[in-house]
Amino acid sequence: MTEKTALTPKTHSTPPARFSHGVRKGNILQVAGQVGFLPAEEGKPPTPAGPTLREQTLQTLANVQAVLEEGGASWEDAMMIRVYLTDVDHFAEMNQIYNAYFEEQGLTQPPAARTTVYVGLPAGLLVEIDALAVLD
Repeated sequence: MTEKTALTPKTHSTPPARFSHGVRKGNILQVAGQVGFLPAEEGKPPTPAGPTLREQTLQTLANVQAVLEEGGASWEDAMMIRVYLTDVDHFAEMNQIYNAYFEEQGLTQPPAARTTVYVGLPAGLLVEIDALAVLD
């Protein structure tokens, strides 16, 4: 049976509850929901990248990428991305940011994606993103 490995990149703080930032088992890697916190600094609480959707989305994508890389994956391995927004009015802006980001990544075959509105994020956070990757 394949071992399950919990993933926490050095840039991430220890989760506040009993979960992992990502888990890899065999060739499957699940990235838990990531938010736009700046890289962790010891002794300091998590800090959002900024107040705007753009700042938080770009940092959130960087945080997802860090977990993918910690598990030996890349965006090319991502099969599904789920985006959770706290405001329905952010859909158009999110799509612009998302499209530009993945164009910069050079992805020829972008992953499947789903975006939904979710109001349960801590105050000040605008976006959460998780991902599922399958490695060769």
